[in-house]
Amino acid sequence: MMELILSALAFLLVAGGIGLTLVFWIGTTRPPGPRSPFGAWLRQMLLGEGLEQPRKRQALIVTGVVGGALVWLLTGWPMGGLLVLVAVPGVPWLFAAAGAEKQALAKLTALEEWTRRVSDYVRNGLGLQAALVAAARTTTSSLITSEVRVLAARLQAGVAAEVALRAFADEFDDYSCDEVVAPLILQLADAGEGLHNALADISEALAGEIASRSMVDTERATARFTVKFLTGCSVSVLVWSMLNSGTASAYRSFLGQTVIFALSVVFVLLMLWIRSLSLPERRPRLLRAHGFTADLATEGGAE
Repeated sequence: MMELILSALAFLLVAGGIGLTLVFWIGTTRPPGPRSPFGAWLRQMLLGEGLEQPRKRQALIVTGVVGGALVWLLTGWPMGGLLVLVAVPGVPWLFAAAGAEKQALAKLTALEEWTRRVSDYVRNGLGLQAALVAAARTTTSSLITSEVRVLAARLQAGVAAEVALRAFADEFDDYSCDEVVAPLILQLADAGEGLHNALADISEALAGEIASRSMVDTERATARFTVKFLTGCSVSVLVWSMLNSGTASAYRSFLGQTVIFALSVVFVLLMLWIRSLSLPERRPRLLRAHGFTADLATEGGAE
């Protein structure tokens, strides 16, 4: 009975792999539509799409597949192979919460410095667009260099300032950046005085937000340590169970594999919940994306 179940599972895995490979290389006839958040997350997890090192994520996926197959063959645990397949790319992602928040804080710090620089140029008598272009030339932080230089290039290419600013906010994709871009867009419509003071106030507010988020991030270190500790203990127990002949033979049955599967699902859900507690709450954006990439393409084609 167990051999029949394993054979069926192996056939489904092979068939699913072949089908996914064909879809990846050939594609489908369905016209592309807007990507769902889950689909974007899945492509990021499996293919590393949108990450700075996508090949590293792909290498982890391949390592997980090979390691899972070896564990299945050596221990006779199908669930052992599945756990290795999930754990190899999943554990680094689980532990990366602290690094992601620190990078976000560093990016906010660079945005605050850029806002101050734009404010200084405006105070010295430059117009808004000229100040944005000048600030792009003097930006030193590599975290936002690409975004501010693309913004300056669009403005110099004749793209409408509001479209360029909204595209800049979409690329940054952060509530704090929207707080900077919104008064700039209002200045384009009103062209009134006080932009320097508004930008100075925003930069002060950003500095305060960075300080508060840094304090909260330090307090969340306990939750991150809990994730690492529980993960390490669970992996140690699992490895010991696989290497111990008595425990391994007891869990090779269908009932034993079902128990391992249920416990694994509970553990993964618990780790995801604890990880969510260690991350800052994402506030909704002030400026919504409404096809500004298409507007940029249209203006480029019209030229």
